[in-house]
Amino acid sequence: MAVKSLQEQLLGVGLVDKKKVKKLKAESLQLKQKVKKGKVVASDDSRQEELKRQREAKAENDRALNMERQKLAEQKAIHGQIRQMIEQNRVRKEDGDIAYHFTDNKKVKQLYISQPMHDDLSRGRLAIVKLDESYEIIPEPVAVKINERDSSYILVCNNRIESVEDDPYADFQIPDDLMW
Repeated sequence: MAVKSLQEQLLGVGLVDKKKVKKLKAESLQLKQKVKKGKVVASDDSRQEELKRQREAKAENDRALNMERQKLAEQKAIHGQIRQMIEQNRVRKEDGDIAYHFTDNKKVKQLYISQPMHDDLSRGRLAIVKLDESYEIIPEPVAVKINERDSSYILVCNNRIESVEDDPYADFQIPDDLMW
């Protein structure tokens, strides 16, 4: 038994006549020729273009989300490195009677330290950093490394003024036995 096409079945039942069948065949043939010549874009193509645009937009959105997650992970790693550097290199605070004043978020804070620590802080050999809600004292080279990663941790880091290039008295030697 041979399988009849849908058109033949509809024609046999009497739902369509021969004129309609010829007209539909002619229209479909014309549409195929126009698509072949590039005058008309098939409806399938427009749907596929829309799907392609949606895929590209989703891929771009995914890339943006991945970049944001990656930045957050990098920031977290940097903060972990800074915390580790501070904890490993902190100088033990010597309780002293000299108050060293500094600012933290526009508020004046103070630490009581010894005279040698005060001298080192003022000369730039030591720095004060904020770790969570406490203040720690660290050596200046470590503070420079922390400042390269995130400067918000550094509260006090005085510049060292040991060698001045434009010193007019650089050529003159100070005698050893000079008493002030």
